[in-house]
Amino acid sequence: MGNVRILAVLSFIAFVVSLILVVSFSFAAAAADVPAISLNDVYASALDKAERIGISGQDVVIADRGKDKALAALLPRLSAFYSSIHYSDAKTAGTMILQPDALRNYGARVDYTLSLGGKEFFARNAASLAADRGRLDSEAVKEAYLITVAGAYFDVLRTRKLAEISRVSIERLTRYREAAATRLKIGEVTKTAVLRAEAELSGARSELIRIENLHIYTTALLARLAGLPESYELKEPTKEDEERLDAVVPGCLPLSVLCARERAFIDRPEMKAADLLVSVSKAQLNAVRSSYFPTVSVEGVYSRLDQRPDSVLTNKESIYGGVRLSLPIFEGGLRVAESGEAQAKLRQAELNLSDVRKTIALEVEQSYLDLVTQRGMLKSLSDQVSFARENYHAVSRQFEFGLANSLDVFDANDLLVSAERQHSSAWYNYFVALIKMQRSAGSFIKTIALPTQQK
Repeated sequence: MGNVRILAVLSFIAFVVSLILVVSFSFAAAAADVPAISLNDVYASALDKAERIGISGQDVVIADRGKDKALAALLPRLSAFYSSIHYSDAKTAGTMILQPDALRNYGARVDYTLSLGGKEFFARNAASLAADRGRLDSEAVKEAYLITVAGAYFDVLRTRKLAEISRVSIERLTRYREAAATRLKIGEVTKTAVLRAEAELSGARSELIRIENLHIYTTALLARLAGLPESYELKEPTKEDEERLDAVVPGCLPLSVLCARERAFIDRPEMKAADLLVSVSKAQLNAVRSSYFPTVSVEGVYSRLDQRPDSVLTNKESIYGGVRLSLPIFEGGLRVAESGEAQAKLRQAELNLSDVRKTIALEVEQSYLDLVTQRGMLKSLSDQVSFARENYHAVSRQFEFGLANSLDVFDANDLLVSAERQHSSAWYNYFVALIKMQRSAGSFIKTIALPTQQK
């Protein structure tokens, strides 16, 4: 009877083990199907699927259509006309027809109007510059959005790493609790050591739940920003990625604030857009001033007239052309108001250019200081993790031989967990600082390698 029970227990254990293996293999297969996505892949997905970038792209289309509208003002207009009139009856006076029974009039005309002050040319130039500025604004929107995506990307990696650190801490605390429970049985420690171990373990588990929920949120946020699938796996940045990003600003080796600032003044799309806005405002001001000059209109018309009954006195066909010169003398102060408005917009654009220049200079300095800070913190925190890990191992051994108490073990574990979390955050913050430095210096879009570009 005892052998039967033993066989039943062994069969049950074998069944549980096989079930665990099947589930593990299925999870592994599912994980293998999840694509591993790099930061460049996330960039490419965001550029292709993000609504905000699509909106900025449509702004470029709208600006191009505005340029087409300005070009239309420089081209002649061709139109056709047709009219058909039927009267109740024809009226005559002898042989003269006073009112025909039916009358048709059709033809075509060409009109061309041009300001002698070149208003249309100035408007065309302003629209062309505005279209170029729209492209630069769209590029700035793309860069700002990709910076947000990069921050979300590293937030996912950061929370994932923090969860791993918490799980390892829970494993350490679980081993300590089991060791404390064993030593309690033989009377080497008091019950308070076990209770403290339970409390520390419970706190670590609740912290893990918080971090896992935060990881779920950051994962969903990145999927929303970049248009990623619901299930995805991110690649950890490598040393090669760090070396590639470390050449932050091309032409600035070694990196300095002055060099990065000069490159930013040349390459930042915001700077180019602000400079173009000044040019657009000048062209618009010239267009307004040109309204003080006369306007010349040229027209050519072909007309055909058919009526029933016919009359020999009717001019059935005519072709004529004309030139008209018009000069507004008084419009209630409209031109003066438009000129003053254009001058104010030009001054506003010049002030905006100065403000953008100062803002970019400050942003470059802030990004540089942040990069230097993160680089220095990363080295110090790396040493701190090594020291904290050695300290934990030493205290654990001392506890095994009764040379350290439970508080020493908990303090050593807390120090190690804190050091690992700070080092993990500093590692990902360092990559974010590198990317922000590229963005502030105007080399961000140039240095990223998208899959389409790699091909």
